[in-house]
Amino acid sequence: MNETISTTITAALSNRLLLSHPFYQRWEAGELDLSELTSYAEQYRFFEAMLPSFLSKLQDSLPEGMARSSVAANLADEISSPSHLELFETFAQAFAAEDAEISPAMANLLAAYDSVLHGSAAQALAGLFAYETQGAAIADSKADGLARHYGASGAALDFWHAHGSIEIDHAAWTLDALESLEPTLEEVASGTRIVADAWWAFLDERNELVAA
Repeated sequence: MNETISTTITAALSNRLLLSHPFYQRWEAGELDLSELTSYAEQYRFFEAMLPSFLSKLQDSLPEGMARSSVAANLADEISSPSHLELFETFAQAFAAEDAEISPAMANLLAAYDSVLHGSAAQALAGLFAYETQGAAIADSKADGLARHYGASGAALDFWHAHGSIEIDHAAWTLDALESLEPTLEEVASGTRIVADAWWAFLDERNELVAA
């Protein structure tokens, strides 16, 4: 990784490493109520449903070349059968998720992705990378917590197991695509932080619902 870009991303994520958030720490410790997992699934579904469209629009914004091909490969993984949304639905149904209205923080998260998409291609890639660089560790942690504390097994964990393996590749592809665009450090920092802040706020909302 270009050291200047690396330093910029590390600084932007310095207090937004999601596994350090109290919500995920409670997940790892088995301290979430089942109703919290249900509500989490009902909201996370909105993000998973949005992601293919985000990737498609980002791909269309890029010229022919390595960056476009990297995003196309990411999109292909997302929608190939069974799609990631289909895998997610198996998890959601295992925890009795129903249709729900989008929450304020999830709406803000989707708006954050839309914001970086309409900023610049580099900003959008930095925003995508902000979660993907953490995605494999988050997915592994979730799967482990679900199996150890909540009795999840088999197909209910397939979504998280899949992301525990492929997010490493996705992060590498996205970073290569970002570097190929020779972005400004402002684009890198702003794209990373906009998305990272929105994810953090979504987890804050999950905890605040319990405290209310």
